[in-house]
Amino acid sequence: MKHSALLFGFLGLLGVTEGNAAPGVTKVELKPETEIAFGQYIQATERRLDQEMADGRFLWVDGAPERVRRVRGGEILVESRAGKGGAPLGDGVVHDWIAAVFIPGTTLQKALALVQDYDNHKNIYKPDVGDSKLLGKKGNDYQVFLRLVKKKVLTVVLNTYHNVHYVPLDARRWYSRSYSTRIAEVDDGQELPPGEDHGFLWRLDSYWRFEERDGGVYLECEAISLTRSVPLGLGWLINPIIQSLPRDSLVNTLRETREAL
Repeated sequence: MKHSALLFGFLGLLGVTEGNAAPGVTKVELKPETEIAFGQYIQATERRLDQEMADGRFLWVDGAPERVRRVRGGEILVESRAGKGGAPLGDGVVHDWIAAVFIPGTTLQKALALVQDYDNHKNIYKPDVGDSKLLGKKGNDYQVFLRLVKKKVLTVVLNTYHNVHYVPLDARRWYSRSYSTRIAEVDDGQELPPGEDHGFLWRLDSYWRFEERDGGVYLECEAISLTRSVPLGLGWLINPIIQSLPRDSLVNTLRETREAL
C-alpha cells in the first residue's frame, strides 16, 4: 500500500494520471543537445562493441567463467553499464543494461526465426508488447512497429518504430543492431508529438548477440534508452521507479524468448 501511494504521488508530480496528462501540467521536452549527446553515447558504444569483436570477445558472459556457469544454470544475468539509476545526459538520463540467457536444446536458426517474427511479437512478448508489425524487409534489414505497454499503477503506451540490421559472422554466431526511429507516447488515445511528452522513453537502441554452442543458444542483449531527467530533490522518490523500467523490460524479453523456444 505504501509503495502504491508513493508511486501515485510520483505520477502526479509528472503530471500523469491513469493514462491521461493532468490539466495544466507542463510536459518535458527533449532538447537537441540531449539528442546529440545520446548519439555520441551510441557511437562510443558501437566502437566498444566493434573492438570487442575484433579482439575475439563476442559474448559478454565469456568475460568471466562465473557468468557462463550461472547462465548455464538457468539464471538470467543482468548488469548496468551506466549505474542502476542511469547516467545524466544533457537534460535526460541514459540507461544502459546488458543481460544474458542460455537456452538449452534449441538452435541458432530457431532463435533467429523467433526474434525476427515481428508480426508475432505481440503474442510472444505480451503484455509488454501490445501490438507489433513487420513494416518492411530487405535481406537482413527489417523495419518494425512495436506498441510498448508499461503498467505501474498508470498505463504508459508508446508507439515505437525501429530499423533492425542482422549480421551473420559464421554458421554459429549472429548479431543485430536495432535503432528506434520514432517514439510517440499515446495519451488518451492520441499520439503526443515525439519529444514533447512525459519523457518516459525518448530513444531505445539495442544490440543482440546469438551464439549456438554447448547444446543450446546463448542470447545477449544490451539495451540503451533515453528518458527524462529527475526533478531536483525528488530522486529518492523517482529514481527507484525510473531505473526499474529499462531493466525489467530487458529481463522480461529474455525470459519470454527462452520460454517461447
